This record gives sequence, C-alpha cells and structure tokens, in this order.
Amino acid sequence: MGTTRQHPPGGLGREPEGAGVSSAEPVRPAEGAERQWRTLSLREATGIVPTARDFARQALQDWGWLPASSADRRAAAEDVLLVVSELVTNACLHADGPDEIRIARGPKMLRVEVADGGAGQPSPRTPHRAGRPGGHGMFIVQRLCMDWGVVRVPGEPGKTVWAELAAPA
Repeated sequence: MGTTRQHPPGGLGREPEGAGVSSAEPVRPAEGAERQWRTLSLREATGIVPTARDFARQALQDWGWLPASSADRRAAAEDVLLVVSELVTNACLHADGPDEIRIARGPKMLRVEVADGGAGQPSPRTPHRAGRPGGHGMFIVQRLCMDWGVVRVPGEPGKTVWAELAAPA
C-alpha cells in the first residue's frame, strides 16, 4: 500500500506555509476550509516518542475523538496513537530523529506526517516474521492505515513519511 505519490487519496497534501502551530494553539482553518492542522517541532525535544503521542492525544481530544464514546471510536484513537509511535520511532532509529510531526483532520480521515532528515526509504520488512523482535513498525502502519507513503522535495535533504487513517463513524 505504501506509495510515493505527492498527494494521496485523502487529498490533504502537505501543510500550507505558515499554518503550523505549537501544541498549545489549535490551527484556525480559513472560512469554509475542511481541514485542520497541528504541528510540533521535535528537533530539541527529549522523550520524543511520548512527546509526540501526547501531542497527538491532545489533538484527538480537541477534535472530539477522545474521550471515546464507543469501542470503535476508542480503537480508532488508539490506532492513531500507535501509528504516531511507529512513525516517530522509525525516524529515531533510522534518520537521527524526527524534525517535526504534523497531524491533519479532514471530514473522513486523519493524516499523520513525520518529517526527518534521513535519506532512507521506509518499507515493511519482507517477509514479515511476527515472532521476531523488531522490524514491525511499517508493517503495523500498513495494516492500520488506509494508505501511507513518502514525500521528498527534489534537491532538499530528508523526507516526510505520511499515513492516513479513517475517521471513526
């Protein structure tokens, strides 16, 4: 399922210039806009994975995903937090850490983006070996998400790994 399309089926694409905010301030969408973005710099953060999960959890609370009103909604929120953990952990292990995390909410889906300075190409390990330690991150992302991929800007270092999850019904 992973691709390198610039804009996946959810159509959110990259965050517009100047739309990023810290975790303390929600993004105010333009009149009639259907998406909201949150951005958190992780360059100087300590405890990067828990920080990213807390940031995502706060966004989910602000957007009404948490506290969950049903088991399905709770499972959807837990999937988002797991995907955040996996993408940020991969950036820590394979790219000298993430630069930032971005989360966007649309009417029918949520997009998680983790930007890092690494040159590697994430992919699920093949063949996947469930009983072995390590190497499960992108397999988990692939299983939980509608789609995922990598965006690179020609001539610039690094990449953004993105994943899209369906909004709870």
